Amino acid sequence: MALPDRIFAPRCPLGKTGFVATRIGIGDLADRKIPLEHCVGTVQRALDAGLNLIDTAPCYEAGYSEQIVGTALKGRRDGVFVVDKIDHPAQSIAQQVEASLGRLNMDHADLFLFHGVSRIDVWESIVAQGGGMDQLEKCIAAGKSRFKGISSHNPEVLSAALSSGRCDVIMLPIGPYADPRYENEVMTLARTLGVGTISIKTFGAGKLLGDTSGYNQPLKDRPRGKVSSGGVPDERPQLPCLTVDDCLHYSFTIDPDVTLLGLSFPNEQDAAFAACQRFTRLSPAQMEEIRAAARVAIQGKGEVWWNPGGV
Repeated sequence: MALPDRIFAPRCPLGKTGFVATRIGIGDLADRKIPLEHCVGTVQRALDAGLNLIDTAPCYEAGYSEQIVGTALKGRRDGVFVVDKIDHPAQSIAQQVEASLGRLNMDHADLFLFHGVSRIDVWESIVAQGGGMDQLEKCIAAGKSRFKGISSHNPEVLSAALSSGRCDVIMLPIGPYADPRYENEVMTLARTLGVGTISIKTFGAGKLLGDTSGYNQPLKDRPRGKVSSGGVPDERPQLPCLTVDDCLHYSFTIDPDVTLLGLSFPNEQDAAFAACQRFTRLSPAQMEEIRAAARVAIQGKGEVWWNPGGV
């Protein structure tokens, strides 16, 4: 699939890593209900479009995501930045890294992030002497990873992680319905320090685009659309929602180094690719209009776990 070079040609450095990343990255695609070859084909379709950063984690379908990524990148690893995670910071980091690399069938990943660290005490244990960060740095010295960092759903933890000087890259929520401290405080500090930024939750786990409690899980009391004369139900969202353009253009205006998207199906990929092509920077008034629409669209769709307090 060929797309305009101006969209998917490498756009900007990922912090100080030296890697020049595309505007969007390939997020987790794992679903054990979908055959491996289909998931691999979806990843490769995104790679063929020019995307050059991909994310995975051991806990995504119990290693299935890592298997998909490793299979998709067989023979085409060069030029792709692979992000993996450490799910259990209190356990042996070396053993977790080795297990992930085994599932990926790779000798190294480009970046390992401590995954979902959203409590300050957990972060403090990671950076304590002999803790997870020290152990991960030994893995880097051994050639198992090139860079290190943290993903978090807490702006205070992210600010502490940045201030520690121990992170090369952070992963954080950026989108129309995310705590404003992520964009106003954390992003500002990351830029000042030259730390790479990978954003998540652009679509609010899908809540902003459809009638879901997150990640395509149906709402218990999802309103039903009209049924056509042929008996086909209308599956379009019945609750207020935003468009792909609204969400992506919002995130692009905040300008993280990479905006990470699931892109689990060809139609989702094509909608995101088209939104990239249409992007122009939003004005402050347009940003506020989208935030206001997001506050309506998120209602009644369950916990917002990426914001402190779940709101």
